[in-house]
Amino acid sequence: MDFLDTITLTGLRVFGHHGVYAQERAEGQEFVIDLRLLLPLRAAAASDDVADTVHYGELAERVAALVAGDPVDLLETLADRIAHAVLSDGRIEAVEVTVHKPHAPIPLTFDDVSVTIMRRRAPGGGGVA
Repeated sequence: MDFLDTITLTGLRVFGHHGVYAQERAEGQEFVIDLRLLLPLRAAAASDDVADTVHYGELAERVAALVAGDPVDLLETLADRIAHAVLSDGRIEAVEVTVHKPHAPIPLTFDDVSVTIMRRRAPGGGGVA
């Protein structure tokens, strides 16, 4: 059994229309996505071939399309959608997704609000646990 290694993508900035309030949906705002993928990378290291790993550029484009796509009310829902999309690649055993909403409509001074979820492949390789 291979050890699980990590690919990390941080700070993916995407404009989306998510939020509970009508104004957030109408005007949209920037969201920032961080991903931490857990997967075996021994084959990629040995072959030096991008086909043996997750192409993080293509992954970033898929995640960006989700964030820019159909709006949802909650960051939790958006994070879960992203996690399921990431885990559709059978090589990835688990993913940690953080969705940041630095311009959330909070009438106080703050730096960021975010939701982080961890999802893993169900035992036996099918579905998400």
